[in-house]
Amino acid sequence: MEISALLTSAGINISICIVLLSLYSILRKQPANYCVYFGRRLVCGGARRYDPFWYERFVPSPSWLVKAWETSEDELLAAAGLDAVVFLRMVIFSIRIFFIVAVICIAFVLPVNYYGQPMVHKEIHLESSEVFTIENLKEGSKWLWVHCLALYIITSAACLLLYFEYSTIAKMRLGHITGSASKPSQFTVLIRAIPWSPEQSYSDTLSKFFTNYYSSSYVSHQMVYHNGIIQRLLRDAERMCQTLKHVSPEINCKPSLRPCIFCGGPTATNSFHILSNEADSVKGMELGELTMTTTEQERSAAFVFFKTRYDALVVSEVLQSSNPMLWVTDLAPEPHDVYWKNLNIPYRQLWIRKIATLVGAVAFMFVFLIPVTFIQGLTQLVQLSHAFPFLRGILSKNFINQVITGYLPSVILILFFYAVPPLMMYFSALEGCISRSIRKKSACIKVLYFTIWNVFFVNILSGSVIRQLNVFSSVRDIPAQLARAVPTQAGFFMTYCFTSGWASLACEIMQPMALIWNLVAKVVTKNEDESYETLRFPYHTEIPRLLLFGLLGFTNSVIAPLILPFLLIYFFLAYLIYKNQILNVYITKYESGGQYWPIFHNTTIFSLILTQIIALGFFGLKLSTVASGFTIPLILLTLLFSEYCRQRFAPIFNKNPAQVLIDMDRADEISGKMEELHKKLHNVYSQIPLHSQKSSSKAECSNPFKKQELPDPEKLKPEEGDAIAKELWGFQGNESGQEHDAKSSAST
Repeated sequence: MEISALLTSAGINISICIVLLSLYSILRKQPANYCVYFGRRLVCGGARRYDPFWYERFVPSPSWLVKAWETSEDELLAAAGLDAVVFLRMVIFSIRIFFIVAVICIAFVLPVNYYGQPMVHKEIHLESSEVFTIENLKEGSKWLWVHCLALYIITSAACLLLYFEYSTIAKMRLGHITGSASKPSQFTVLIRAIPWSPEQSYSDTLSKFFTNYYSSSYVSHQMVYHNGIIQRLLRDAERMCQTLKHVSPEINCKPSLRPCIFCGGPTATNSFHILSNEADSVKGMELGELTMTTTEQERSAAFVFFKTRYDALVVSEVLQSSNPMLWVTDLAPEPHDVYWKNLNIPYRQLWIRKIATLVGAVAFMFVFLIPVTFIQGLTQLVQLSHAFPFLRGILSKNFINQVITGYLPSVILILFFYAVPPLMMYFSALEGCISRSIRKKSACIKVLYFTIWNVFFVNILSGSVIRQLNVFSSVRDIPAQLARAVPTQAGFFMTYCFTSGWASLACEIMQPMALIWNLVAKVVTKNEDESYETLRFPYHTEIPRLLLFGLLGFTNSVIAPLILPFLLIYFFLAYLIYKNQILNVYITKYESGGQYWPIFHNTTIFSLILTQIIALGFFGLKLSTVASGFTIPLILLTLLFSEYCRQRFAPIFNKNPAQVLIDMDRADEISGKMEELHKKLHNVYSQIPLHSQKSSSKAECSNPFKKQELPDPEKLKPEEGDAIAKELWGFQGNESGQEHDAKSSAST
């Protein structure tokens, strides 16, 4: 691929980014778009908009960039939880390591590649991208030691940064456990596969078992019921509530009498009446009246509550019976994190479901080979034109050739990839995950595997077939074949960075689907409702994208370092844009407690080892035995470092330490909080959300700006340049005390 084609793709995507970011800085100030761009603030803060008619509202401004940059990590932790902090630490790690990689490779490796062979160089925009790769070095070149030394520096810096980040995040996770002293999940164990007995119900069987074997620690339990009818009733009630919001009480809520059609007697035209107090709607109702108690609706799963956190931990870890398929125990997720639908699945079906989803994911990966191969054909039209002569007319036009080979393939691949995350999320739900956070983590791993395989390996393999390179004939040939194939795809990987990186970030901050839906709701359907959808951060799509660019950066660092500046720009933009979105748009209803970091760590280690294997293959192709000999110990040292981190830090993310939990139990017993915690356990895992629970769930939504006193907007003037007025554009507390209702996102 020529540099001119890369510049064409870069120019198109830079223009798209500038236009979208400018539009965002304007649209975010408009009164009608507050629910699109400030959903988290509205839900957590209960705030409403004040809209002075400033001319600044229609002029692009970088104030959101400044605010995102100035927000500290403590504020971010209070606002969005540990997962958001861990994700942004992934971005910061990527910025740090690739800044080091870019300095080393651009300063030393790139000049060596460019002047690797004696030749007459063209102008930069007319050069082929392969001139800037390691392919341009001649065999037996003495300059290959520069690549080997750069590989050692990159690996050492990456491992050092990974170690400190792993250590810091492990401490954060321990702080997350100790800081959540009142969480009911620490006292609760989810029991599945309760044995069926014809003489008694599941509830009686469970009560008898735990009273017999855990009499000193067992408190109570909450059965899981068939929730199909419950969920339909709740959904219908919510729809009715939303419908009644649009009805004027003066017209429709005054009961009147008119003759009945059938009997002629008076009948009421309206069966609804307005309650004077919202508490009257649940007055006199006990929990037992709202919970199904029939044994026919019980499922072989329940939440069992214990006196201490340590008791719950022991029960969740030990085998309860001689049959491992019965009395299966796990630490319960948080109440908002429970995926109730999967608790109805019999435990004996889970292994079949996992195999079925694995087969389905693999089958979809093979089906995806078709569009990837077609895309690779677009990047190599010169080779295909020999087999298809009608393509020569297309190639004769220079600009069309640049657009087709440099921009179109990556765009098509991104469009096909939009179908991947929803499908992987569906597969993860079919597996039987007990919580939404586990389901999203499982989907993240699936999307990561799918992305790395199709974007990296399949593109290399299909490109090799089109170029008539030999496919891997043996295991020993894998490093050499990868070394031949990776430089040929360097141009495609750079264009993919432009489209999937830069342009996707601009689309992320614009929220085009939410913006269109908001426009349709307010203009077409005339919906004046103040409620809005709240979104969860899509970790299952953004972490795989971040790791893919990390893989591309490491594997191309000494092979084709021209990609590094573009990746560094992507990581800087990602830090600002994701931080802005986490603070303003996405709300945290559940989280994994930082469990995404081991995925990031392991994938980064894989990227380093793959880079070393590819470099080893290239050193072999260039007949440099010294460089090859020094690369093999580097691979072994990286594997040893990975194993050390797995032994030292990984268990903290898989299990809760007993020492920490026992200290928390003792502190609660001394302060007298233990009895109060026991009283709250039974109600929090009810399948029917009570009014008090919904209110408490809203109270749990943290807001870093809740202690900030906002001045009266009427007293502010635009020319004063007040930072609060320009950033919050007139946010003020809702004096009437009304809060906006938050709808759960259907995708999560």
